[in-house]
Amino acid sequence: MFDQILGLPAHPLIIHFTVVLTPLLVAVSVVYALVARWRPQLAWAVVGLSVAAPAAVFAAWRSGLRLKQVRFADVEGVLGERLATHQSFAVPLLISTVALGVLSLLLVFAARNKTVAMVLSGLTVAAAMVSAYYVVRAGDSGARAVWSL
Repeated sequence: MFDQILGLPAHPLIIHFTVVLTPLLVAVSVVYALVARWRPQLAWAVVGLSVAAPAAVFAAWRSGLRLKQVRFADVEGVLGERLATHQSFAVPLLISTVALGVLSLLLVFAARNKTVAMVLSGLTVAAAMVSAYYVVRAGDSGARAVWSL
C-alpha cells in the first residue's frame, strides 16, 4: 500500500502532502489560538487540517519505511547515516502532529470556557512549535540525504 503510486516510489510523492499540510496546520492553529476574532472563519480549516496533516505524516512515515526496506536496506556509510538521521525525525513528527491535531480540534470543539480556551490555546501554540521544528528537521535531513551525495 505504501510502496508505489503509478509505478513510482510512493514516499517522494507523499512527502509533498506532509511538507505542505503540516506547516499549514501549524500556521492556522496558531492564528486560531491567538486571534479569537478570526476563529469563526478559520474553524473549518483547523478541523480539516487537524485530520489531513497527521494522515499525511503517517503515510509519509509508512512509505519511508517501505522505501528503505525495498531500496536502501543495506546502505551504509555517509548515505546510511543521513538516512538514519532522516528516519529519526519520523516518529517525533508523527507524535507532535497528532498532538497538534488533537489539541486544535479540542480548541475548536471544547473551548467554550474562557479559561479552558486559554489553556488549550497555549498548549496548541506549543505543540505547533514542536511540529514546525520536526517537519523542518525531517524535510531538511531528507533533502540532504538525497541531494548531498
